[in-house]
Amino acid sequence: MADDGNAEVGAMDGTASPGARARRLDRRSFLFGSAAGLGALGLGGCATTDGVILAEATRIYGPMPDEKFPIPAVDVRKVDPKYYRRTVRYESKEAPGTIVVDPRNFYVYRIEGDGSATRYGANVGRDGFLWSGDAYVGRKSEWATWTPPKEMIRRQPEAAKYARGMPGGLDNPLGARTLHLYQNGAYTLYTIYASSEPESIGSGITSGCVGLLSQDMIHLYARTPVKTKVVVLPA
Repeated sequence: MADDGNAEVGAMDGTASPGARARRLDRRSFLFGSAAGLGALGLGGCATTDGVILAEATRIYGPMPDEKFPIPAVDVRKVDPKYYRRTVRYESKEAPGTIVVDPRNFYVYRIEGDGSATRYGANVGRDGFLWSGDAYVGRKSEWATWTPPKEMIRRQPEAAKYARGMPGGLDNPLGARTLHLYQNGAYTLYTIYASSEPESIGSGITSGCVGLLSQDMIHLYARTPVKTKVVVLPA
């Protein structure tokens, strides 16, 4: 999909007049997208630079001190910019509000309608734990208690100490918000959850669950009612 919203700045050939060079370097024209500034920089409609993108990401992924357990800012340098939250073109037959998980590309989409979606970077299941199909949000939790399933305890005996549940908090694997996925009235044990590990975004590390950065998960959670359809695409 051609929805990254990135463009390379054209090279300056050094043959232009001093006035043209001044226009190229005019910060106001660059930031606010005047025709002269865009034409001189050869941006082809893209009025951003790495610095502007980083500044915006720093704002979006800043600290959330008012949470029950205050959430620190994300070190956005640990996240590939292609996984920053953004609105993209995304054609889908699904109804607005539907969540689409694309584990192959490490993205989660919320369908907005009119051919667009909000896109979030994600971590997904590792090899052997990937799954696909339709589900729905059966319940929602804030700072949920995490209880490892028996299968996990068998694979990872160190998880046994939480067999009766790990209280919510920054160290809890489910994080600040959780969407619990159901099929035919039964809990699948899979979730979309809040991750506090920015370096995990864009990788397959979980036992089938899907993780978003805490700030992204809170953003998605607030816009997702119970019964929302979730489509998990094949990997």
